[in-house]
Amino acid sequence: MDVFTIDINADVGEGVGNESELLPIISSCNIACGGHAGDERSMREAVQLAIKYNTKIGAHPSFPDTENFGRSIVEMSCTSLYQSIKQQIERLKRIVREEQGLLHHVKPHGALYNLAAKDKSTAEVIVEVMKRFHQPLKLYVPYGSVIAKIAQKEDVEITYEAFADRNYNEDLSLVSRKQSDALITNSDAMYAHIYNMIVHQKVKTISGAEVEVKAQTFCVHGDTPNSVKLVSELIQKLNASGIRIQ
Repeated sequence: MDVFTIDINADVGEGVGNESELLPIISSCNIACGGHAGDERSMREAVQLAIKYNTKIGAHPSFPDTENFGRSIVEMSCTSLYQSIKQQIERLKRIVREEQGLLHHVKPHGALYNLAAKDKSTAEVIVEVMKRFHQPLKLYVPYGSVIAKIAQKEDVEITYEAFADRNYNEDLSLVSRKQSDALITNSDAMYAHIYNMIVHQKVKTISGAEVEVKAQTFCVHGDTPNSVKLVSELIQKLNASGIRIQ
C-alpha cells in the first residue's frame, strides 16, 4: 500500500484571529507581511505561535493593497513590484530571525499569486526576489504554472501547491470568488477533493472534467468560514485514510 505524506498550509496574520487554533494542527503557515494585511504585531504573534508548535513559517507577500485585501491586480512597474515584495519578505524575515526561527518558504497572495501563474513578467519579478535571499527558500506555486517553470529554470526550489477549499477550472485556474461555487465549505466534499489530488493526481473541475495536477502542499484559507473546524475534520479523515501530515 502506498504511503502518502503531505503538508497542510494556511494563510494567517490576516486579522481573523484564529492563529492559536490553526497553527497547532497545520504543518506550515503563510504569514501576511503588510501588503494586503498584517503589521509588526500580527507578524510577531504568528511567528511566535509557529515556533511554539513547530509549524513551518512562510512569507505571504501581495500587491500593496489593503483596501481590496490583495485580491485585485494593482498596475505597477516591475521595479516597484520587486521592491514591494522584497520589503515584505525582509520585514517578516527580520522578525523570524529575532524570534530565533527559520523562514521556510514564500507564497504569494491573492491576485499576485493568480497573475504570476499565467503572466511571465509578474512571475519573473517574484523569482528574481527569491534569488536575492541567501538562505534557500522554497516557493509555493501551482502545478503547470508559468511561475513554476520560470522558477525551475532559475534553480529556485518549488513546492507544488493546490487548494483544499477552492474549486478549479479546466485550465487549473481557481474559480472566481465572485461565483457562488468558488469555495468548498463542506468537510466531506473537501476530503474527496483533496484525496483525489493526493492519490490519483487528478482534480475534478467545476465542469466535471478531471485534470492532472500535482501537489505536495494543500492550502485551507484561514479566512474561510469555520476554517478551524474544516481543517480539523479534514486532517482526521486524511489520517484515517493513511495519509500523513508533516
